[in-house]
Amino acid sequence: MISTILVPSDGSKTAQKAAAYAVDLAKQLNASMVVLTIIDQRSFIAQTVPVSETARHTIEPIEDYLREAAEGYAGEVKKLCDKSGVPSEISIRTGHPVEEIVKEARKSKADLIVMGSHGRSALSATVLGSVSYGVIHNDTTIPILIVRG
Repeated sequence: MISTILVPSDGSKTAQKAAAYAVDLAKQLNASMVVLTIIDQRSFIAQTVPVSETARHTIEPIEDYLREAAEGYAGEVKKLCDKSGVPSEISIRTGHPVEEIVKEARKSKADLIVMGSHGRSALSATVLGSVSYGVIHNDTTIPILIVRG
């Protein structure tokens, strides 16, 4: 029986489509949803100035901006849940997306993960680091439903 659905969202059209699908499914199953957004740590690595020479005040606004964006993505899905009468909660994490999705799925005791995929081939997914590909091939026993973009 599916009582909790985890929906990772990065705000993309594909993620929005997956979220809408998950909300409809949750409504039919009387399930709740956990809406997850992840602030990718790799966003902080791409700097041209060495960290030792970078003022702390320039890094903080980037973190704030990414957190606001993450809250916005999750908020859009939460509104969709509220409109459909689906109980939901938001989780915002910082880290590597694949690892954080699996951690949150275990923490929230999700019965199903619903996420979008851009439909890349296995080779391009490996090279480009597709998050859905990584979650599918992670050692997890939680079923995953992929919604194509």
